[in-house]
Amino acid sequence: MLRGWDKYKGEKDISACGLIAFINQDGERCSGEKITQAMTFMRERGNGLGAGYAAYGIYPEYKDYYALHLMFDTIEAKKHTEEFLYNNFQIVNSGEIQTKGIQGIKNSPIHWRYFVEPFQEVVENKTEEDFVVEKVMEINKKIDGAFVTSSGKNMGCFKGVGYPEDIAEFFMLDKYQGHTWMAHSRFPTNSPGWWGGAHPFNLLDWSIVHNGEISSYGTNKRYLEMFGYECSLMTDTEVVAYLIDLLVRRHKLPFEIACSILAPPFWKRIDVMDERARELYQTLRVVYASALLNGPFAFVIGHKNGIIGLSDRVKLRPLVAAVDNNTTYISSEEAAIIGICPNPERIWHPKAGEPVIAEIKVPVG
Repeated sequence: MLRGWDKYKGEKDISACGLIAFINQDGERCSGEKITQAMTFMRERGNGLGAGYAAYGIYPEYKDYYALHLMFDTIEAKKHTEEFLYNNFQIVNSGEIQTKGIQGIKNSPIHWRYFVEPFQEVVENKTEEDFVVEKVMEINKKIDGAFVTSSGKNMGCFKGVGYPEDIAEFFMLDKYQGHTWMAHSRFPTNSPGWWGGAHPFNLLDWSIVHNGEISSYGTNKRYLEMFGYECSLMTDTEVVAYLIDLLVRRHKLPFEIACSILAPPFWKRIDVMDERARELYQTLRVVYASALLNGPFAFVIGHKNGIIGLSDRVKLRPLVAAVDNNTTYISSEEAAIIGICPNPERIWHPKAGEPVIAEIKVPVG
C-alpha cells in the first residue's frame, strides 16, 4: 500500500543512498536507458526500499500545462482527488501512467497523470504557481490515500519501493525522452520506505535527490510552515524542495546565494572575508538562519533549466561532477559517471559547500 511500512517498521539501516543526474546543455534528449544503466553501478547503495527518477523535457506536446503525477491507494482516493481537481483546474488530458508488471515490484498504488491549468477565477490574488503549490499541499495532507508525485511542467517523477532498475522497468522509462535526468537509490534510515517516500521529492519544477540526513529538519519545517508549506511526507528531504522554492522562486534569489543559505560558510571563515563579502554572508546567516541545513548531506536539485549539486559544509557525503560534450554529470560515485561516460573531458570533486551549477543554453520559460 502507499503508506505501508509494516515489514520494516522500526528498523534502522546504515546510510548509503546513491544519486546521479545529468543534463545535456544543448537541450538534446535521450531515453531513460542511460541513467538506468548508471544506477546499476551503485546498486549496493540501496536496499530495495526506494528508488526513483525525475525527467525534464518529456512532455513537449503539453509543455504549457502542469503535469500532475499522482499515486492512489484506492479508487475512492482517486475519486475524491479528481473531484478536487475538477473544482480547481481545467484538465486538458488525463490517463493512467503506463506500467509494466515485474517480479521485483509489489503492492503498487494506482498511478495516474493529469495535464492541468488552473481556473483563473479561483486563483484570485495568488500567482498561478502559488495556487498550484497550495493545492498540491491540500491533496497530500487532506485526501487520505492520495499523494502528488510531481507537479511541474514538461517533467515528471517516477518512483516507488524497489531497486532503481526495477522502478525503471516498471515505469518503462526507456519510452521517455528527456534533456535532464535524475535518479536515486534509497537506503532508508530515519524515515519509512514507502512509495511516496522514495526520492525524488518534487514541487512545481523543483526535484530533489538526496544522500544523507537533514538533522535541522524540525527547525526547517517550522520555518517553512510560516510561509504556508506543509511537510507531510514523513522524510527530512522534503524540506529541501520547499526551501529552494521559497528562496529562488518566491524570494527571487540567485542559485549561488540560495546555496550559500542552505550550506553557508562557517562563522570563522566569514570573519576573515573582505568587508563586502563579510557583510553579505553575515546578513544571509542572520536573515535566513532557519533555512540553514545541518547534518551530512549531498543532493542534486533539478529544475526546468538545469541541475545543481551541493554537499554539506564538511562534505560528509560524497559528490563528484564531470563534463563531456555539453553534458554535465553529478553523482555520488565516479563509477556511475564513468559507466555511461568512459572518458569525460573533465572530472572533479567539488569542495564542501561548493555548488555545481549547470543549465541548458536556451532557458525554458
